[in-house]
Amino acid sequence: MSPLTKPLARLIEHFERLPGIGPRTAQRLSLYLLRQPQEQLEAFAAALLTAKRCVGQCEQCFHLATATLCDICSDPRRRHNQICVVAESRDLLALERSGEFHGVYHVLGGLISPMDGVTPDMLTVQALIQRISRNPIEEVILALTPSVEGDTTSLYLAGLIQPFCPVSRIAYGLPMGGELEFADAVTLARALEGRQRMG
Repeated sequence: MSPLTKPLARLIEHFERLPGIGPRTAQRLSLYLLRQPQEQLEAFAAALLTAKRCVGQCEQCFHLATATLCDICSDPRRRHNQICVVAESRDLLALERSGEFHGVYHVLGGLISPMDGVTPDMLTVQALIQRISRNPIEEVILALTPSVEGDTTSLYLAGLIQPFCPVSRIAYGLPMGGELEFADAVTLARALEGRQRMG
């Protein structure tokens, strides 16, 4: 017989489904929330529901947005002729923390991975190529995780992009297999500064 009540056990199960949350952390979070005032929990629940309802994708770069274009794509101060390609929005957020990149982004929505059944047509590759072919782009920077999937995706994209504009890839002061979102701002800044042309 479980020492947990059914509602608490259900709450813990929901937390365990979140990435990076194990059973002990899920239990700790659940017990913490139960100790909070009712109005604080209602505000937390409302924030979750509002984010789910209001946050979508930018029509241009596929980053998170609450309007047709995200804040970055709609910012006239950004360099719109320089595109940094990332796998996920969390990688974009990591690069923004470095404060070194002042262009715009393109979020692929993942990496090519035949082993996992992820093919180029499942990503926003076609939208990227259309964007590059229709606009005066001076440089595309590939900022993809240094892994087999990241290398495969970078080589594939470089072949498609090179007929339109120069392609570079960020330098790696990042460990092989490391995730961009966990890199510190200085490492990301140096990686951007040390990018190299492909091909």
